[in-house]
Amino acid sequence: MKATLAVSSPGSGHGPGPGSAVNDLRRWLQRHPELRAHVRQEPAPEPAPGTMGAASELLTLVLAPGGVTVALSAAVVAWLQNRRGNQTVTITLPDGAQVTVTTENVRDLNARDSGELAQRLAEALRQGRPPADGS
Repeated sequence: MKATLAVSSPGSGHGPGPGSAVNDLRRWLQRHPELRAHVRQEPAPEPAPGTMGAASELLTLVLAPGGVTVALSAAVVAWLQNRRGNQTVTITLPDGAQVTVTTENVRDLNARDSGELAQRLAEALRQGRPPADGS
């Protein structure tokens, strides 16, 4: 299953743009041996007419059932916990279903809660739907 990751920074008129956040996330994911071979960076599609634009780049991953999905989920949660400012990672599945995680929701989680969120995110990716509690 191919998943697409986009990173956005609400109010990103300050500091590095979304492209640098995507590069940072790509490097973060590539540090994980189980994810390294699955990560690809590609240009964002052209924005729809009348829109302001899209993230400058996207990451794509080919997710196999099991460990890769769990590893991706844990890596995304950890990456967000280590970011300054507000960041949002939206993972889009082939059927168009999206799962979104933001730093506002994860920055102050303890290790146990981070693990539980990563498990819920992995399950949402496997099921192709957002977690039941909407977080």
